[in-house]
Amino acid sequence: MCYNTHAQMRIPPETVQDWANTLGRQLVALTARYSGALLLQKKYKDIEPIVKMEEVDGNELVQSFAEEMERMLGRKMKSVKRLAEAAEDADLYHEFNATLGFDYYNSMLINTMDDEGNYIELGGEFALEENEHFNKLPVNTQQSNIQVPTNVYNKDPDILNGVYMSEALNDIFISNFEKDPTLTWQYFGSSTGFFRLYPGIRWTPDENGVVTFDARNRNWYIQAATSPKDIIIVVDISGSMKGLRLTIAKHTINTIPRQTRENDLDPASCAIELPALSPPLSNQR
Repeated sequence: MCYNTHAQMRIPPETVQDWANTLGRQLVALTARYSGALLLQKKYKDIEPIVKMEEVDGNELVQSFAEEMERMLGRKMKSVKRLAEAAEDADLYHEFNATLGFDYYNSMLINTMDDEGNYIELGGEFALEENEHFNKLPVNTQQSNIQVPTNVYNKDPDILNGVYMSEALNDIFISNFEKDPTLTWQYFGSSTGFFRLYPGIRWTPDENGVVTFDARNRNWYIQAATSPKDIIIVVDISGSMKGLRLTIAKHTINTIPRQTRENDLDPASCAIELPALSPPLSNQR
């Protein structure tokens, strides 16, 4: 079979020009519709009489930005230092009490009542107000509150003592925010598992009613609290782990490799697959 390579259809230049013009008009219409350029032009015309153009020195502008950034970061550092010093002092002067009875605002339980209309334990009345500065979330700028993961007992003596000790941070949170209104979230993560957050919010669990957030798994906590390590993961897969316990265990295990540091074990080498849940046996581990 033979093909004539010269017998190709020629497209008239006028047709190509029409296509280009059509594409151009469509792009202009699309840009005008989604870029907001027309609205910006209108707003500019509205303020044009009071707007003036000024020539600026680029070096001075960069220097001004650098100085302002230095001041801004300096304020943030001072806020962190005040929190660190207050936390160290509070821990130094706190004496552990294994029988301590202390009610605190649990962020998952606040403003929750029982069938008789009484606030449940750790779920007292906690004022919340929508705040533009905090992404329009309902918050309490006069009080921090406590988040505890589902797999941590919220009245464990270690939790109660830690929460009681860290109450001293509440005044520092408020003072920091008053001194630097550009601050957003301030928080304190404890090795026992609780997480103190300012301003206080209502914490919403996932669709299974589980709060999986654990400050101890966050990069900022890991990098500050740990040194390079090798990890061996041992999982109980007996019948006693059936249901929610195994779900939490799986989540925790899958989270561990993502929270390692550069000098830890290679996360890519840590592929985890849990076997099927076995029938309950008293000696199976």
